[in-house]
Amino acid sequence: QVQLVESGGGLVQAGDSLRLSCAASGSTGSGYVFGWFRQAPGTQREFVAAIPWSGRNPIYADSVNGRFIISSDNAKDTVYLQMNTLKPEDTAVYYCARSYRLSSISRHYVDWGQGTQVTVSS
Repeated sequence: QVQLVESGGGLVQAGDSLRLSCAASGSTGSGYVFGWFRQAPGTQREFVAAIPWSGRNPIYADSVNGRFIISSDNAKDTVYLQMNTLKPEDTAVYYCARSYRLSSISRHYVDWGQGTQVTVSS
């Protein structure tokens, strides 16, 4: 089993950038996929981005494609989400998760972090 700990959330203004980190400990390594999801109050959890541990061929939600970049650092067992040109509608709790497949579907992810709050003011 793997433990996932997110960090880097905070309060920023529209147009700013923020980088989230997800530190993985335990059973890490090749063959896994790490994803980011987000959930705003009163809404369902929404897919943001995912990347295989190899770092190749990440996938993105349409709402963030071109603004967010997901990456992995195998040496540090850490996955990042660089968020640029943030908008108020990006406000949510952001969760890191692990899967065995590259997917945008939350039920395909078996391990989840506790989340980190991102708030974007207008």
